[in-house]
Amino acid sequence: MKITKVLNNNAVVIMDEGEEKIAIGAGVGFNKTKNDIVQQGKIEKLFILKENEKLHQLLQRIPEEHIILAEEIIDYAEDYLDVELNEHIRIGLTDHLSFAIEREKEGIHLKNKLLQEIKILYKKEFDVGLWALNHIKEKLDINMPIDEAAFIALHIHTMKIQGGDLHETVRQTAIIRDMVNTIKDYFNIAIEEDDISYERLITHLRFALTRSKNHKAHTMDEEMFTMIKHKFRMAYDCALKVAKDLSDKYGIDLPEEELGYITLHIERLRKQ
Repeated sequence: MKITKVLNNNAVVIMDEGEEKIAIGAGVGFNKTKNDIVQQGKIEKLFILKENEKLHQLLQRIPEEHIILAEEIIDYAEDYLDVELNEHIRIGLTDHLSFAIEREKEGIHLKNKLLQEIKILYKKEFDVGLWALNHIKEKLDINMPIDEAAFIALHIHTMKIQGGDLHETVRQTAIIRDMVNTIKDYFNIAIEEDDISYERLITHLRFALTRSKNHKAHTMDEEMFTMIKHKFRMAYDCALKVAKDLSDKYGIDLPEEELGYITLHIERLRKQ
């Protein structure tokens, strides 16, 4: 198996049986260049590239140490829970984890007001989240808040769930499309639908709608919300427009605090 592209020390693109694949493993790309042979014993996971384009993008965009951490957390979760998680966990959790670490470095500490419920409802997943916080501390010397253990627990839990109501899924997809179009029109920007930035925005908007339907606000403390509103004013004004259109067209009202999270994602997308 020959390397066609080195993504980082632990991930490469290879040609295998006539298909390009992403090979992940400790040191698989270390001191390697295009056309070098990969030692099969170093490959821990293998993904077909055309089916995992977003993973390909992610591996190139975020720090390598974050990718390694996410893989180690996923491995621990599958072993501890004795399940095989949906492979999309690699995109969702890795992206979330990297975003959370960068927020922590900037002093933005997001509270999870459902912390207590998550600890009770998803106890084993929350245990994995606690292990992950200790692992991040050990590897990066960063103290993540316990709220993050709950966020990680939710990511892991959702990757164990299959199915859903088709009618509601179609309706929700149409609503999300309108919300994204509002953001695109507001800033007059193009958002590539196969881009990881689009993926992370869609994911958050989906969770925001679900929380709104279940009357469970994704709240943050008032001081942090005020800081976000002032620091990212343009993105917040856009979030207000999204919320107004959502209310006018679909009769869905987002809690004000939810707009703080949407603002962060819009700002990230705007910078991208």
